[in-house]
Amino acid sequence: MTSTDTTSPIDLFARFIHLGDGGQVRPEPQEFNDSGRDGWHLMTFHVETDADVHADHWEVHPEAEELVTCLTGGIRLYFRPERQGEKEEEAKLTPGGAVIVPRGRWHRIELDAPSDIMSVTVRSGSRLERRADA
Repeated sequence: MTSTDTTSPIDLFARFIHLGDGGQVRPEPQEFNDSGRDGWHLMTFHVETDADVHADHWEVHPEAEELVTCLTGGIRLYFRPERQGEKEEEAKLTPGGAVIVPRGRWHRIELDAPSDIMSVTVRSGSRLERRADA
């Protein structure tokens, strides 16, 4: 499929969707290298284990908020405490549920069951940090 082929079906579990700043929408390879990529990305994943969602790491997106959606299964989205001594906040998502992760807020996911997850964010500057308690 070429970037101008708009009538061919796209496998959302095999491709990311790039939503360009100029209004373009195009499928891209599932790569996490964000160098030189503008705009938003829609990403869909089938995950079986906590390792598939890097549950042993915190993740942050400094350039934009992130929409995390549970399509099937069940997930728990955790937010790292912003102050010493506070507890993690937890959002439990079932199919059709979503959470908006604030820009710059460290978060992680754990699974309640094998799941399909969709997220939308600006990937530029995104980082992972290993959890000290993992």
